[in-house]
Amino acid sequence: MKKILLLTVTVSIALITMLFATIFFTSPSPASKKNESKIRVIVTIPPQAEFVERVGGERVQVTVMVPPGFSPHTYEPKPSQLKEVEEAEIYFAMGSGIDFEITWLSKLREINEAMLVVNCSEGIQIIDRDPHVWLSPRNAKIIVNNVYKTLVQVDPANKQYYHENLEAYLQELDDLDGEIKTLFSNVTNRIFIVYHPSWGYFARDYGLIQISIEREGKEPTAASIAALIEQAKRLNIKVVVVSPQFNVKSAEVIADEIGGKIIFADPLAKDYISNLRSVASKLSEVMSQK
Repeated sequence: MKKILLLTVTVSIALITMLFATIFFTSPSPASKKNESKIRVIVTIPPQAEFVERVGGERVQVTVMVPPGFSPHTYEPKPSQLKEVEEAEIYFAMGSGIDFEITWLSKLREINEAMLVVNCSEGIQIIDRDPHVWLSPRNAKIIVNNVYKTLVQVDPANKQYYHENLEAYLQELDDLDGEIKTLFSNVTNRIFIVYHPSWGYFARDYGLIQISIEREGKEPTAASIAALIEQAKRLNIKVVVVSPQFNVKSAEVIADEIGGKIIFADPLAKDYISNLRSVASKLSEVMSQK
């Protein structure tokens, strides 16, 4: 009898051990479950990642197609990024005429026909075919609202969560807009030179004028540089804005000739609010100098 009882206990222990082992090795970890519950989102450029993450919070997992340091005019996605597109639920296209989207968006749709493709620029007036709409905090508010509406459409159960995040971020954008207005309120010479014409919407919002070295995506000629130097001297322009995605040699030549200063400003930085605050601060400081 004792042997039978011992055998029964031994078998029971073995079965329990096997059961726990099965649960441990087959059940997803808490981290895995958390990732599985996230909405998989694709965006074109890094600033959009901030917009989506600030509204979506812990409910979104964002992949950027054009990584930091690369130009959306020429970038081609890697196979690993195309794999992310296959598994995405939403593609937030900027929708303003970015070269990457013109070239690739239809192909990305074919990879994942079930993916919801959203135009973030809906409601924004595109000026002179300039795709850089996000560099206006006022346009950014429209973009963020479009993100919010889409996330609620896909995940209505978390509408309140998204709305709270939206309101908090919109307030930050309003504060940023007010700060930049103040920075440029006393600037008298409101013209700046820029290598690539990225800052048109920013200039419009704050009563500035950008003059571009590059025209229609073409490198400047010696004659056009000479003419721009003459114009800058006549207008007493003292600042040249350049982006890390472009060759700065022409900008350096012009800055040297006019006795001006080069400001590096990345239109594609992910940390959107701190980046625009920094750009506005540096630009207004130089433009205020006599």
